[in-house]
Amino acid sequence: MAVSLRKGVSLFRSQLCRYRTASCICKKTVHSSAQTDTRDNSGEEAQTHFGFQTVSEHEKAEKVYEVFHNVASTYDVMNDAMSGGVHRLWKDYFIERLGPTPGTTLIDVAGGTGDIAFRFLEYVRNQSVERDIQRGGTAAKGDGETGESLYQASSHVTVCDINQAMLDVGKSKALDRGQTAGMSWVRGNAECLPVGDNLYDAYTVAFGIRNMTHMDAVLSEAYRVLKPGGRFMCLEFSRVTNPLFRKIYDEYSFQVIPVMGQVIAADWKSYQYLVESIRQFPPQDEFVDRIKEAGFKVVTYENLMGGIAAIHSGFKL
Repeated sequence: MAVSLRKGVSLFRSQLCRYRTASCICKKTVHSSAQTDTRDNSGEEAQTHFGFQTVSEHEKAEKVYEVFHNVASTYDVMNDAMSGGVHRLWKDYFIERLGPTPGTTLIDVAGGTGDIAFRFLEYVRNQSVERDIQRGGTAAKGDGETGESLYQASSHVTVCDINQAMLDVGKSKALDRGQTAGMSWVRGNAECLPVGDNLYDAYTVAFGIRNMTHMDAVLSEAYRVLKPGGRFMCLEFSRVTNPLFRKIYDEYSFQVIPVMGQVIAADWKSYQYLVESIRQFPPQDEFVDRIKEAGFKVVTYENLMGGIAAIHSGFKL
């Protein structure tokens, strides 16, 4: 395990360096060379937070990689345990709010285990079948030209994650489901996506953006890869609005979740970090401002369960 982790971190370092070279696609944008630089004006390595710790930006990137390498195999189980299964309802609702239609192209960033991608494909498949039935078409008659084939041919999701272990979990789930059409898996850095400009109708990131070092670079990249008219949507833990509820939630987060991590995943530290990282994420209104600064318009948010999580949305107009 230790050898595997060291190899993973080593590969991650080499990929991170590669993403920061002149050959990187996103070097075409103004933000990339400035916002991915890890040194401040004094020449010292820039500092950031890793949970409640202050670390260098380079160190944070490695630590986050290590966290998700460690939790990949138990990630879905822990999500169910920590939320009592509520995360599934949030993700279902997230896709409903996106409301993709057949033919939609989506990039789901930090989506390695495929939770959002599978929901997206299921949603557009159902939309295809319903449309065909409404038209009195072949899905209802069952003569081979089905809504299933329509959705497979016209809709596509690209799952992008920097962590190969998470992608491996997602690919395994896809094989188990027999879900190969309409999906591709890309190892890539959200701050410098290895894809071209104006490619996707929608960009989603669920419970991932708070772990990224340069949030403004991530948002700028989201804007770059979306088509004009495309939609950015983020599902993330946020700021609980009610003071009493916040106190109860904090007690649960700090006293229970790391213990669950130790019992279920034999990993206290990773889940201690995940709890702390939520508190470091900008509150709802501040995140709205950050999204607007990236160029998005009609930026809104919607709280879930009093702000435990929130859905932020914006459009590239």
